[in-house]
Amino acid sequence: MGNIIGRTKEIKQLDKVMASHKSEFVALYGRRRVGKTFLVREYFDYTFDFQLTGLANANTKQQLTNFHIAIQRQTKVPTNTISDNWLMAFQLLIDHLESITETRKKVVFLDELPWLDTAKSDFMMALEHFWNSWATNRKDIVLIGCGSAASWMINELINNHGGLHNRVTERIKIFPFNLHETEQMLLPKNPAIDRYQVLQLYMVMGGIPYYLDAINSEKSTTQNIEEMCFRKGAILTLEFKNLFASLFKNAPKYETIITALSTKTKGLTRNEITELTGINGGGSLTKLLDELEESGFITRYTPFNRKLRGTLYRLSDFYSLFYLKFIKNNTNYDKGVWVNAIDYPKNRAWSGYAFEQICLAHIPQIKKALDIGGIISHAASWKSTQSDKGAQVDLLIDRRDRVINLCEVKYSIKPYKITKSYAENLRNKIGTFKQETQTKKAVFLTMISTYGIEKNQYAHSLIQNEITMDDLFSS
Repeated sequence: MGNIIGRTKEIKQLDKVMASHKSEFVALYGRRRVGKTFLVREYFDYTFDFQLTGLANANTKQQLTNFHIAIQRQTKVPTNTISDNWLMAFQLLIDHLESITETRKKVVFLDELPWLDTAKSDFMMALEHFWNSWATNRKDIVLIGCGSAASWMINELINNHGGLHNRVTERIKIFPFNLHETEQMLLPKNPAIDRYQVLQLYMVMGGIPYYLDAINSEKSTTQNIEEMCFRKGAILTLEFKNLFASLFKNAPKYETIITALSTKTKGLTRNEITELTGINGGGSLTKLLDELEESGFITRYTPFNRKLRGTLYRLSDFYSLFYLKFIKNNTNYDKGVWVNAIDYPKNRAWSGYAFEQICLAHIPQIKKALDIGGIISHAASWKSTQSDKGAQVDLLIDRRDRVINLCEVKYSIKPYKITKSYAENLRNKIGTFKQETQTKKAVFLTMISTYGIEKNQYAHSLIQNEITMDDLFSS
């Protein structure tokens, strides 16, 4: 397991499964390219009693042929003919596992599990029969079902209403790397890389190991972004087309929502999403939003008053945002496309938003920097309903010790300077927040920036807490 970065919680879950005195059924899922298969293979040192990877866009006969090839390669039990159905296929798997005489856990790894469940196949019925009638009668089976299609993994497996209801014994969701883990991955490739460069890469591709692994250590951050995103046929110019199609059956609807969210950095309410997409605002929209959130593409933010009507949805997948902002409509594959546009207003606006999103994805690190990790708190957003200027706070931390940290996020290439006009704006925002919420708690202005705040009279009089980029890199 020496090659695994982070994943401490997930490794503990797998340790627990392997130490168990009963058979275990593990559902392991997460966004495409997030490192699910790598984690399982590294943890088990690429050694399984049986492993099978489903085929994309294949029919039942092709999946069964794939199974036959896999079982032939991995068993000593004669398997001369391709199974006619999944019941027969799983019986072959039972025969194979029963032929193993060692007293230990027998590990079965079914990767891309949703792809095996083809239309009108009996796969789920056979899987249910395998688990309920055979595996649970033993103490030594570990079945790991892995998939990127979070909607299938949750609705068809974890929340199954049939014979597999409540049969999953361990649920493991794999998240993208945080900044600390991303730095751990990039430093061996390029020991000279600094945190500002790591931050820039994270703003483009997030903590997705597959994307990070494609970075060329001999090139600068700007050169890597240009070559991975703005070259014809490059890895991140083509990824978006496959991303949603591989996860969702009706991919265009999900893409429509993602595209709508990319147009408004502050987020959208359900009603606004309905207006922009034309998707009915009832249960169908709820299902789409839940699946996008579970898949890691969007995040919902509860308002300060905790009224669900004001819930905001934001696009939180860094690559999707960057693709829709810059790659999708790019037809110029000349050298220097990104380098020459780096100071454009559109780019500066995106940088500010992407840094805000990084902060929202690193709230545990922010709480640690504030030394409030042990205090019960609630992270929320707030938007004025009365101010003509539309005052808004993307992140505030409402604490049980009667303090609210009102966070201002600023991205810059040097210490940020608070001017007289900006100081006035901040005072007005704090005043409006206190007046509209009628809070009795103390409000601390917390500045989060890349390189800190330049010391001057306005900073001294306004700021109670200061957090820098380095704080976001804590483990």
